[in-house]
Amino acid sequence: MFDTLSDRLAATFKNLRGKGRLSEADIDATAREIRIALLEADVALPVVRAFIKQVKDRALGAEVSGALNPAQQIIKIVNEELINILGGETRRVRFAKTGPTVIMLAGLQGAGKTTLAGKLGYWLKSQKHTPLLVACDLQRPNAVNQLTVVAERAGVAIYAPEPGNGVGDPVKVARDSIEYAKQKQYDVVIVDTAGRLGIDADLMQQAADIRAAVNPDEVLFVVDAMIGQDAVTTAQAFLDGVDFTGVVLSKLDGDARGGAALSVAHVTGRQIMFASNGEKVDEFDAFHPDRMASRILGMGDMLSLIEKAEQTFSQAEAEKIASKLQGGGKDFTLDDFLSQLEQVQKMGSISKLLGMLPGMGQIREQINNIDDKDVNRVGAIIKSMTPAERTDPKLINGSRRLRIAKGSGTGVGEVNNLVERFFEARKMMSAMASGKGMPGMPGIPGMGGGAKKSGKKSQPAKGRKKSGNPLKRAQEEQAAAERRALGPGAGQQAPAEGGAFGLGAGKGPADFELPKEFKDLL
Repeated sequence: MFDTLSDRLAATFKNLRGKGRLSEADIDATAREIRIALLEADVALPVVRAFIKQVKDRALGAEVSGALNPAQQIIKIVNEELINILGGETRRVRFAKTGPTVIMLAGLQGAGKTTLAGKLGYWLKSQKHTPLLVACDLQRPNAVNQLTVVAERAGVAIYAPEPGNGVGDPVKVARDSIEYAKQKQYDVVIVDTAGRLGIDADLMQQAADIRAAVNPDEVLFVVDAMIGQDAVTTAQAFLDGVDFTGVVLSKLDGDARGGAALSVAHVTGRQIMFASNGEKVDEFDAFHPDRMASRILGMGDMLSLIEKAEQTFSQAEAEKIASKLQGGGKDFTLDDFLSQLEQVQKMGSISKLLGMLPGMGQIREQINNIDDKDVNRVGAIIKSMTPAERTDPKLINGSRRLRIAKGSGTGVGEVNNLVERFFEARKMMSAMASGKGMPGMPGIPGMGGGAKKSGKKSQPAKGRKKSGNPLKRAQEEQAAAERRALGPGAGQQAPAEGGAFGLGAGKGPADFELPKEFKDLL
């Protein structure tokens, strides 16, 4: 959704790089480019004006003029101001001290309230709550049936005493649901209300009556992230009529310009709490302004990626695989390879996962062309093998490959590629697990590894030229005399064992330690 905005901002910042000092004209030109980028992304004009004013005021101040790298300082300012536009800190759900907590959904018809009710229920269930969905949209045809299907898919309970399709009193259903939740000991009640194609008095009155009947702890305004500038107008109307407490963005996976959705928090003063970015019940999560700003600026979203990995990957399975790789990787089988692929698949679309990595905006087209069905084809090939072939792929000769290809509905070439890729992957993972680093890649300080040492002997260094500056030459001679007094090898860096920047395994700084999250991800 924010690809166009990201590309424009990246191009703007590229023009700043390499400049040791920024003039007022440079800052004005940058602000103009950012303004055009935001307007093209459909961000509301009042929000753009406030944003540009803040950026310019800070950019012309001491924090940029005194910075060692002014371009990076401008990017830092834009990042911080983007976070402010998106609401600042992450807003959490306010739960009632004595249950049940009541969450009411409001918004226009077609914004995705009913689907989102199921996603919110699924999310709350994963947070160890027991949610109950309440069908109060009794006007739209089959709305009650839709909520029933969504609740079943999410694995949560539903309260739907009325058939809907114009039959029943939504205010009474909402009021009765609270007593029902108390009896059945549900700790969260999610009330799905009716919408309209446009804002009208009946819609607002019914929403206000339901609010008065259930006295909700949270009123979430569901806004379609693709509706453009009308999102701001609709949000303001609902704020005046119902007074919502938070915003939920739906359809964030669309390709429309989503700037108007970014304007809602700033215009209404209510923060974005959740974002929905797909059709599946698990494609929904809390909205983090800092992470979204980081994605827009092409810096990735490693924290969300790590959280997904922690939720998906089994610790016991990971330890089992790690022990196999530590032993040289010979015990790592195609079954293990398949289980790893399936766990990655559980995290969601591979193209979305890659999009969370920093710098991936530069190869966005290649990422978008990734077909998640490739993983399914790999799974089909492996499942077409016998247990013996999965344990020892070296058994797979020509006739076996032909049989596997027919059994999986693929070609012999694809089977060949998979087997070759498996041996390469096993070799690479084994090297990384044993601390040797990735084959063909420079080592990471503190982790050892890297490419093999070259067999060539290093050439003796030629005599250093003396400086033409008498003062500098005297300093050099004094330093050389001190080195000679300390003995041979003094002042020389010990040869690194394959590490980058002269730091091999165990040769890094004593206090060097990779962040725990990064080690867990590796």
